[in-house]
Amino acid sequence: MAASAAEEDHLQLQNLRSKATELFLREEWNASIEAYSHFINLCTQTLSLSHSHPNQNQKLRRSLCIALCNRAEARSKLKYFDLALRDCDHALKLDATHSKTLLCKGKILLYLNRYSSALECFRTATIDGASENVNGYLERCKSLELLSRTGCLDLSDWIANGFRGKVPELAEHVGAVEIKKSEISGRGLFVTKNVDSGSLILVTKAIAMERSIIIGGVQDLSEDAQLAMWKNFIHKVSECVGKCGKTRGLVGLLSCGENEDELEVLDVGLFRPESVEKGEAEVGVGVGVDMVELVGVLDVNSLTEDAFSANVLRRGNDCYGVGLWLLPSLINHSCCPNARRLHVGDYLVVHASKDLKAGEEITFAYLDPLCGLGKRKEMGVNWGIHCKCKRCRFEGEVFSKVEIREIEIGFERGMDVGGVVYKLEEQMKRWKVRGKEKGYLRASFWEAYCETYRSERAMKRWGRRIPTVEAVVDSITDVVGGDHRLLKMMMEEMKKSGNSGAVEREKVFKMTRDVFGKVVKKQATRTLLELCIGD
Repeated sequence: MAASAAEEDHLQLQNLRSKATELFLREEWNASIEAYSHFINLCTQTLSLSHSHPNQNQKLRRSLCIALCNRAEARSKLKYFDLALRDCDHALKLDATHSKTLLCKGKILLYLNRYSSALECFRTATIDGASENVNGYLERCKSLELLSRTGCLDLSDWIANGFRGKVPELAEHVGAVEIKKSEISGRGLFVTKNVDSGSLILVTKAIAMERSIIIGGVQDLSEDAQLAMWKNFIHKVSECVGKCGKTRGLVGLLSCGENEDELEVLDVGLFRPESVEKGEAEVGVGVGVDMVELVGVLDVNSLTEDAFSANVLRRGNDCYGVGLWLLPSLINHSCCPNARRLHVGDYLVVHASKDLKAGEEITFAYLDPLCGLGKRKEMGVNWGIHCKCKRCRFEGEVFSKVEIREIEIGFERGMDVGGVVYKLEEQMKRWKVRGKEKGYLRASFWEAYCETYRSERAMKRWGRRIPTVEAVVDSITDVVGGDHRLLKMMMEEMKKSGNSGAVEREKVFKMTRDVFGKVVKKQATRTLLELCIGD
């Protein structure tokens, strides 16, 4: 009788395993997870029976190990990474050298940017003789772990190729930064050591992104299309938050726009690639998400994407997207920013656009820094930004004066642009405006300067009575940091004057680093300039 019952159990287990394997091979992930779960439960119960034969137990343990590994693989395909890792750990308790499980766990950890832990898995998997597949992951992981540790990012080959082909694989990297209370608003991100302009500050992957290809600019994207993008984006973030304990914990720590000054100052270590939230492995499937709270967080912290390759090449179609990057969401706005961001695939690359001193807060320009105070205030309403930086305070006083208002109105009504620039420069002399304050006003009237320098007629009339392109670009760069429009103007001026000596080339090279960061080797800068700035 007992033998007959054991045979029935054995047959049931075989049928279950065959069914689960068939579903797995057909990539029916949810169904295979359900079948493997049934098999794993029954197998575990059978193993717990004291009268099971030792040889039978050994076979069952091997079958259980494979089932756990396959369920982990299926769960990882559905992005249930916490549960998948728990399955891998269970399987490795049964067989610590099971190469298929080690490979599966390593791939999950690599996807989660936990490079050191992934490297350990791949190395262990190679002990008994690795397959070419494992060796490939091992070498790839070594490269990403080095990049994550050092921040030595190099996009030279991709740029030299005209941004064609596959977007380079990046690794998350958090440089010398800390989170502190900010005088601007709530919390902010600060450098802990001196940082040269162009130097990498951090690289981080989006929690989720939603993109659309548009023609003619974002303004041509219909309201319905924008709403659809936003709904899809919220859904994607909600899925990630519901499936990953660490993601849910970190998103929950972000601001929803209320009581900014009461927010907890976070340890930046929470955002480093190898960090693991306590209790992460205890997360259940499909944890509920407070959608009202989540929408509030996304409304305050999501960033629009200006895709690097699409933008710099000025292709007919522009890529417009929205995404959530955790650590960069703590970077506050300033109309005199000191950092810039580049979007490479789903990664956000943040670099200094000015020299930074230890203890200085990192800031982005969420509003166009090369436009006047009025336009910046209008844009600020959409972002919920009420900027009180030194520039805005200074311009708040200056733009209330009749003389500046007259210059503004004259430009708006089509006054000769050279005359606008001349009047502004003369007014600054009368008021004895010096240093950065001169740069503030020139940045606000950049459009007038730009049109003047590009107009042969305007330059013939006003050229000797207004500052040189170089002087204006230098003063604006001093206050807003690197900007591709300023770099383009310098390139155009060099081309026009035929002046391209060593000093001028070095100046342009430095400006390129301010704008794009130190992402290319010096010899590849010419290619970058031709692709991004040249006609």
